[in-house]
Amino acid sequence: MLVIGNKAPGFSLLDKDGNIVSLRDFVGKKVILYFYPKDNTPGCTVQAQGFRDMYDQFKALDVVVIGVSKDSVKSHQKFCRDFDLPFILLADEERKALEAYGVTKAGSMYGKPVVKTLRTTFLIDEFGLIEQIWPEVDPKENAAEILQYLKLHS
Repeated sequence: MLVIGNKAPGFSLLDKDGNIVSLRDFVGKKVILYFYPKDNTPGCTVQAQGFRDMYDQFKALDVVVIGVSKDSVKSHQKFCRDFDLPFILLADEERKALEAYGVTKAGSMYGKPVVKTLRTTFLIDEFGLIEQIWPEVDPKENAAEILQYLKLHS
């Protein structure tokens, strides 16, 4: 289990345009890394819209916003287009980053085993260390909560 102060696990995943994005690309910047279950679902859409609506404020603080789910590049393209999302969405179809960050949980749906994604947000500092963790976030409040934290701790 990751805790505040741990080195954030590295990753290299495809963005909505098929470009490889790695955590190490952002050394020297704070990164909001949020994990969410599925594109185009009510809670995930509300959460993404919160980051979209506050994106200019995050950008003014020189903070990078990255969303990660197990969805495909194609799904991310549609999600970004449908909701005008200006930040990075990464496709983790093999769940490598999801597992490295400990945001998966075995469960069942309709009697069949499934792996669920726990809605969790990490703030990674300029040195690649985990500065803060928000587990089981409220999708409506997540972006505002992080922005408030950043303003208080900048």
